[in-house]
Amino acid sequence: MWSGRVAFENDACPVGDDLLGQLYRSNENGLPSLVDTVSPEIRAMLALYCYRRSHLHALGVAIAASCGERDLQQWGGRAGATLFAISRQAPAARPAPAAHRKSITLSTAPLSPMPAMDDVDDDLEIEADAAAPVTA
Repeated sequence: MWSGRVAFENDACPVGDDLLGQLYRSNENGLPSLVDTVSPEIRAMLALYCYRRSHLHALGVAIAASCGERDLQQWGGRAGATLFAISRQAPAARPAPAAHRKSITLSTAPLSPMPAMDDVDDDLEIEADAAAPVTA
């Protein structure tokens, strides 16, 4: 694990990749037991680290729910205080993270054919010859 201040200042994850992966894959019932394995200081930094990343936002809120307000404010200032308040709201009152996103659609039309590279070079040479000044 990184030292507390260095990890926060460098925006590095304060826990190892293995633990972060376990936290990401855990369900809401297993998360508290994993979070309890790290110190309160590291837990607050981890909550702030996750909260600042859109794909880990919900995990950051869940981890912040196990943090003290003082720890979150110490490491995140106003953002830590806000995260503490959000983590204490009822789950129904929290905004859904993907509710406002438009769905992604993919084209079903075939791709347009590309001209052969040899043909492109020939066309460029012809255009260059035509643009060259005529000397008499």
